[in-house]
Amino acid sequence: MAAPGWRRPRARLAAALRCARAARNWKHRAQQPPRAEPVQAALYVHWPYCQKRCSYCNFNKYIPRGLDEESMRSCLTREAQTLIHLSQVQRISSVFFGGGTPSLASPLTIAAVLETVSRRAHLAADAEVTLEANPTSAGASRLAGFRASGVNRLSIGIQSLDNAELRLLGRNHTADEALGTLEEAKKLFPGRTSVDLIFGLPGQSISSWAGGLEELLQLCDDHVSLYQLTLERGTSLFKQVQQGSLPVPKQEVVAEMYESAREMLRDVGFRQYEVSNFARNGALSTHNLSYWQGSQYIGIGPGAHGRFVPRAHGESLREARIQTLEPDSWMKEVLAFGHGTRKRTVLSQLEVLEEVLVLGLRTDIGITHQHWQQFAASLSLWDMFGSSEEVKELEDQGLLLLDNRGLRCSWKGLAVLDSLLLTLLNQLQQSWADRTAHRT
Repeated sequence: MAAPGWRRPRARLAAALRCARAARNWKHRAQQPPRAEPVQAALYVHWPYCQKRCSYCNFNKYIPRGLDEESMRSCLTREAQTLIHLSQVQRISSVFFGGGTPSLASPLTIAAVLETVSRRAHLAADAEVTLEANPTSAGASRLAGFRASGVNRLSIGIQSLDNAELRLLGRNHTADEALGTLEEAKKLFPGRTSVDLIFGLPGQSISSWAGGLEELLQLCDDHVSLYQLTLERGTSLFKQVQQGSLPVPKQEVVAEMYESAREMLRDVGFRQYEVSNFARNGALSTHNLSYWQGSQYIGIGPGAHGRFVPRAHGESLREARIQTLEPDSWMKEVLAFGHGTRKRTVLSQLEVLEEVLVLGLRTDIGITHQHWQQFAASLSLWDMFGSSEEVKELEDQGLLLLDNRGLRCSWKGLAVLDSLLLTLLNQLQQSWADRTAHRT
């Protein structure tokens, strides 16, 4: 299943932070005071294998040749044990099997991971357990097997209901196959089946996009994710556009696609609770909300990312972790050390606040004062942003709101969030520098 960079909140986060951090050169890292982290975390499990590589995808995925799933299963469970112990979390709030194409994994593998997690930490019986599925690897019997293994939410990579667009994307399923998988999923996971669509394809028209979305809205369940295609360097689709064999999508057309989709979804009862995600009947993804709210999460599997405090080592600062990318190398490291963490970066309090800001503003709720105080007890949102002329200008333009509820984007502002972030990050950094200067 496709899961390239534009799918993950951390991709947009990284881009925004790189731009903002280029404008400053801190000589000394601000000391992050200890604070009481929640004793819980979400868990992300990366299954790195796919049947084929889609034309737009540059994510960490591999075409299996002689895959030893038993060894992969053993390494996933061992790494889960190691990192849960390292984090000292007592409760896993949600589990997300992403990829790659995790619906290619055996239900036995899914069950083994969940059993390991429940032995090492509390995993509530009703905790959200999501699995990403590709229509060609998720027949009715296989879906039933995943449900029996403990999965209770499904995310289907439909991407388009136009067969020509599916071929352009390099997908290995047809629109009819996608709809068949959706129908079976709704029977097994009623109210907990999500679908993904991509817009902004080369040559895609506003009318064709709207027509496909309208058709899907007649058949979908209660959660829809819409992702604008990003042409990633190194992909075949990027190469075709660069060579001129495919047209470059016009930004004004892509923006109109997004706006029309937001309105269509709102008209049929969907709440846009995040920039790319829409739900009705309360079917929000609690796992993804944990990312956007800046909660701890543990990533296991090749290339997985995580954010947690390694308390078992006596640490009190949050770390950003990346697991080794290549599956065979990752498995060797897990067998040798219990985990395959390739990179660890200790985050300063300012860096944590930057992530809380960027991710929190992706949601319609934004960042409440109470939530912000969990990360910055002595410097409120009013202290950070209340006196900024630039922020006041964004408020006057109807893009941003700072009031007694907290800081959030308006409906209009959510659509142009990326253009607001540089101003807000610069203001955050300036306020933090002023505070640091006053302390010294």
